[in-house]
Amino acid sequence: MDTRLDRMIAVFDRGVVWMAGFGAAIILIQMVWISYGVFVRYVLGSPDRMVTEATALLLFPVAFAGLAYALREDAFPKVTMLVERFGPGPRKAIDIFNHLVMLGVGGFFAYAGISATNRAFNSGVASEILHWPRYLFWAPGALALLVFTLYTLLRLIRLIRTPAS
Repeated sequence: MDTRLDRMIAVFDRGVVWMAGFGAAIILIQMVWISYGVFVRYVLGSPDRMVTEATALLLFPVAFAGLAYALREDAFPKVTMLVERFGPGPRKAIDIFNHLVMLGVGGFFAYAGISATNRAFNSGVASEILHWPRYLFWAPGALALLVFTLYTLLRLIRLIRTPAS
């Protein structure tokens, strides 16, 4: 087997775990911030306007932070009832097709995320209430999508090179 490819995949394996951890940290931040917002709104009677915007802006990076980790753990939903009846060759062909679809979709969204990050950075646009630069919210999601796309490509190459079993 190609040891250079295996080393690259191993590097990505470690990176996707860190990226999923980053996504988990964002979820914890959102949870605490939303809880704080509920407390100040309903207990203190003084709503915090930043809560809604900040947690909404954090949804994009958190939505894609665990995507590559799900691929690593083979955690995407699958219907295998029919596929399990096929032999190793057709199963491998279906896996290759599945990886090609993931590569295409991931590549499209990575391009869109990187473009949005670039446009937000170049325009200097900031969020309406927080006045934080929007590219800071786009960049982690774009990075996660790029990592997912590259990781899918590496896994696809390994899958193609590995004999069907």
